[in-house]
Amino acid sequence: MEDLKVLGEFYFSQLLNKPIRDDKGRRIGRLLDMAIRWDNVSPHVTGIRYTKGVHDLIPIKFVASLDHDGMHLNTTFNPLLTCPLHEDETFIGKWLLDKQIIDLEGSRLVRVNDISLSWVSHDDHKYLVLVAVDIGVRGLFRRLGVEFFLSRIENKFVGCQYIKPLENRTSALQLTREKEQLRQLHPADIADLIEDMDYKQRATFLDALDSQQAIDALAEMELDVQVEVITQMDEERASDILEEMPPDEAADILSELSSEKSEELLSLMESDDAEDVRELMQYEEDTAGSLMTTEYIGLPIWITAEQAINELRRLAPEAETIYYLYVVDEQETLEGVLSLRELIIASPETTLRDLMHTKIVKISPYDDHEKVADIIHKYGLLAVPVVNAQDQILGIITVDDVLELLMPDRPRVEIYSTLIARRRQAKGGHSE
Repeated sequence: MEDLKVLGEFYFSQLLNKPIRDDKGRRIGRLLDMAIRWDNVSPHVTGIRYTKGVHDLIPIKFVASLDHDGMHLNTTFNPLLTCPLHEDETFIGKWLLDKQIIDLEGSRLVRVNDISLSWVSHDDHKYLVLVAVDIGVRGLFRRLGVEFFLSRIENKFVGCQYIKPLENRTSALQLTREKEQLRQLHPADIADLIEDMDYKQRATFLDALDSQQAIDALAEMELDVQVEVITQMDEERASDILEEMPPDEAADILSELSSEKSEELLSLMESDDAEDVRELMQYEEDTAGSLMTTEYIGLPIWITAEQAINELRRLAPEAETIYYLYVVDEQETLEGVLSLRELIIASPETTLRDLMHTKIVKISPYDDHEKVADIIHKYGLLAVPVVNAQDQILGIITVDDVLELLMPDRPRVEIYSTLIARRRQAKGGHSE
C-alpha cells in the first residue's frame, strides 16, 4: 500500500475561475465551484462545477492534475460523464466563503476569507481534500490579488475538524457529530457566540443545541439577549426551557415579554413551576422579591444530621445553592440555619435543633436592592433568606444575584473572590 503523498497545496481563491481542459487540451469551462462531501474522515471534493446554467458536475475521478494555471482532465470531455449534486454534498464556495462559522477550538465566530485544499494521492487514487479555512486578513488580500502587501503577516487557519458552519450543508448531514462538538464548549462561550450572531444565525444555531445546553447558555447572557432568544423559539420549546430554568431567571425573562406572550408560555409549563414563576413576577423590579429564587433547601427541625445528608442528596439537584440549609416547621416558618460544613462534620445522630443557629440574617421581599446588597456584603454571605411578616421563608437571594448591584464596575471573577474571602472571615456567616 502506498503512503499518502501530497501532490500540491492550493487556496480555493487561486483555483477559482481557472480554465478546465480535457486530455486533448480543449477548454471546456472554468472552475466555478467545488462540490464537497463531509464524511467521518475528512471533507473531500467530489465534483467540479464547470459552467453557468449547468448544474451537473465533473466527477473528481476525471481530474488528472491541477495547478495555478488550471485543471486538466484525464479523458476527453463528454457531458454524459457528468453527474448531479448528491444529497450529502454541497458547494464549498457558496457554503463557506465569506460566511461566518464557529471556531470550536477558539470558541468564537470567525469569517471565512479563503479555503485551504490539498491535492493528494493514495493507493493509485487522487483526492482533493479540504484542510482548513483561512480566517485572517491575509486570506482576504489574497483574493484581491494583493497578498504581497501582507507577506510578512502569518496566515490564520482553523482546521476543518474545528469548524461549525452556521448554515446547514444539507438536510441533517453530520448533525450528531456537530452536536457532540458543541457539547465541548463552555456555556459562557456558547452565550458569547449567540450574542454575536444575527437573528437568522441564532435560530439555526439554537436548533443544534439540546435543552440543557440552551439553559446553561441562557444563564450566561444579558437579560435582553435572553428575551430575544426565548422569543425566537417555538412556544413548546421555550416553555420547556423556562420550566427547567431557576424560577427567578424565568420570571425575569417573562416579565420583559408582553402579558399575552408570557401568559401563553406560562400556560404551557407544568403547573407547579408556573406557580413559582407567577409568585416571583408579582414583585416590583427594585425589590428583594424580584431577586429571590424559590429553590432552596428546607429541612425539618427534628431530623438528624445523617438523615439531613440523605435528604440533601435527594434535594440538591433542584436547589440554587446548598451552602446554607434552612430549618423550617410544618408552616415553612424559618426556625434556624446551618452551613453545609457544619452538617458534614456533625455527629450523625445530632438533630438539626442542636446544630442550627437561631439568630438569622433575613430580609423582607419588599426590601430594596440596596439593602440586600448591604446585608450580603456586610455579613459576607453566599445567600440570604427572604421571609414574610409571619417569618415564613419565601425564597433565598444568592450572591450571584446581586454581584452587579454590589460592585457594578468590577469583573465577576474579582467579585466572587472578594465575597468568598469575606465569607471565610465571617463568624458563621449567618448570625447577626
